[in-house]
Amino acid sequence: MNDDFATAMRRSLQQTRAGNPVEATRLIQEALRGGRGGASDLPPVSSAHRSGHRSDVEEAEVVETTPPRRPLGKVVAGLRNRPQGFSGQGLRMPQPVTAPGVPPGARFERRQFKGPVGARDYRLYLPSTHGSGIAGLVVMLHGCTQSPEDFAAGTAMNAQAEQHGFAVIWPEQTRMHNPSLCWNWFRATDQRRSGEPAILHAIAASVADEFSVPDVFVAGLSAGGAMAAILAQNYAETFSAVGVHSGLAPGSAQDVVSAFGAMRGDTAGATEALRAPVIVFHGTDDRTVAPVNVSRITGPLSAETQRSGHAADQSGGRRFTVTGGRNATGHPVEVWSIEGSGHAWSGGSASGSYTDPAGPDASAEMLRFFRQHKDGVR
Repeated sequence: MNDDFATAMRRSLQQTRAGNPVEATRLIQEALRGGRGGASDLPPVSSAHRSGHRSDVEEAEVVETTPPRRPLGKVVAGLRNRPQGFSGQGLRMPQPVTAPGVPPGARFERRQFKGPVGARDYRLYLPSTHGSGIAGLVVMLHGCTQSPEDFAAGTAMNAQAEQHGFAVIWPEQTRMHNPSLCWNWFRATDQRRSGEPAILHAIAASVADEFSVPDVFVAGLSAGGAMAAILAQNYAETFSAVGVHSGLAPGSAQDVVSAFGAMRGDTAGATEALRAPVIVFHGTDDRTVAPVNVSRITGPLSAETQRSGHAADQSGGRRFTVTGGRNATGHPVEVWSIEGSGHAWSGGSASGSYTDPAGPDASAEMLRFFRQHKDGVR
């Protein structure tokens, strides 16, 4: 290792520990390309991936607050072997996003949860019909670098919820707990009934109790999808079904290094297939979270069916394949494989980040799946 490279690595680690993952990533990228880790000739890191572009959530998916101390060689090896397109160029700070509009009688509240397990802020959407009862409750977990408002704008799940009388919880990750706003799906302490899963479950339970909602569901994108799977696996008594978009199975990683491997598609021996009704969306061209992770979420399926379709009602609509079946515990499974789509919410709105408007509407299909599995129907 030459002096310039070693200097760049030291500076990168200093930036990571200081809570500046964007600068740390830039320094590492420059070092791996043979530069001196000084002024970068990379595109500005603030450039966002929007609809119409390949949407990757890059290294931000696994950046944690206090990185474990590992030999520098292992860190470099993990970065050097990342999948094609897995670059720091798309890392960005979230831009201010206007919250989606609210129809008359509906509410989009800003709230805070504090309890023995911890605290988080969250947004709560209440449909215009909430005064006469709420049909169901969905917890929506954003991906890295996103905010609840950004995720709500991009997925348009509030509009779907309004149609069917559902409420939606939009929890917010903080930079204190992860500098890139990732849910910490890759940490062992956040894969059980403790840590972030316990906080998110407590938020869902408190809102369900407040409004007497019997059926609660959870969904998320990328890091949020991985955390949604963890919640469904650990709190089956609360969550009736789960939607995982571009995510990973519980147990896919135990730390940052294994998280890179799981996202790349390497074998993950501790992975747990879900024991719950689940609908999965994943793009075939996702270069941030490898599509092989889909089969790790579902496990082997029985009574398998398959159909193909085309989002022809949208300009440039994508083709897709839907595979149905039953998982090892007999619960229903739907897998939507979106041809040519990257790391982005299928059918989402360009008003939010990491969306692919050309795909079938993941929000509509998830809510349809959730409605089919209300009241304990499996």
